[in-house]
Amino acid sequence: MPATTVIDSHVHLWDPTRFRMAWLDGNALLGRPYTVDDYVEHTHGVPVEGFVYLEVDLAPHYTLLEARWAAELAARPTSRLRGVVAHAPLEYGEQARVYLDELVRLGPAIKGVRRLIQGEPDPRFAAQPRLVRGVQLLADYGLSFDACVYHHQLPALIELVGQCPQVQVIVDHLAKPAIRDRLLDPWREQMRQLAGFPNTVCKISGAATEARPDWTTDDLRPYIEHVLDVFGEDRVLFGGDWPVVLMASTYSRWVATLDELTAGLSETARRKLWADNARRVYRLDDHPR
Repeated sequence: MPATTVIDSHVHLWDPTRFRMAWLDGNALLGRPYTVDDYVEHTHGVPVEGFVYLEVDLAPHYTLLEARWAAELAARPTSRLRGVVAHAPLEYGEQARVYLDELVRLGPAIKGVRRLIQGEPDPRFAAQPRLVRGVQLLADYGLSFDACVYHHQLPALIELVGQCPQVQVIVDHLAKPAIRDRLLDPWREQMRQLAGFPNTVCKISGAATEARPDWTTDDLRPYIEHVLDVFGEDRVLFGGDWPVVLMASTYSRWVATLDELTAGLSETARRKLWADNARRVYRLDDHPR
């Protein structure tokens, strides 16, 4: 396990009996509540100091309620939740302002927005002008943008990022490369292009769920090593992607795998990956308890 404290930059909590989550219908493993207590249990033995909550793709009617619930949880003195990345309908462009106004009123725990792109059938959805404008608005609110895409959506994401230089963009899950098919290209060059924008960082997360069920450390190695190479030690963040990671791995196995793959990094680089970069990127020390 990492010989340093951990800030997990990508954690989900949910209760599908309370908020509608259609994507969990029929999923026997994930289709139940996952709470902070469950997270503490699953991360036993890992030195997790805190985590960032990511929106969970609720039915649209519930998303502002979700953000309020997560912000209230973050305000509890004993909570490990340090920041919230909420949903916002950025595809409405300027009309998203009224939603963002309400979002930031929830308090300083709101750190960023994720408008989930991975499920959009149009591979160029991320480059639509109204969505681009919605992402640009985040700079006015001091919010970051989490981009969750599949590898085939990268060309459009590159266009979006190029038009949003004032917004901190966090690429989730290595941009979901085709690890199970052992395909590296054109993903490698596209990630290099993304890394060329100084306002981008990348989460090393979600890799196991993109691999084959019998995945090994070596299956993940070329993808993780490439991201470490092109983004560098200051622009990579550890993410557990719990509880989604349970579809492919225990939390501790994923942490141990990444720990092994990054054993050659300097002590400073490892501290940045496991905690320091998440603190900086999500501005987690802006409102210390």
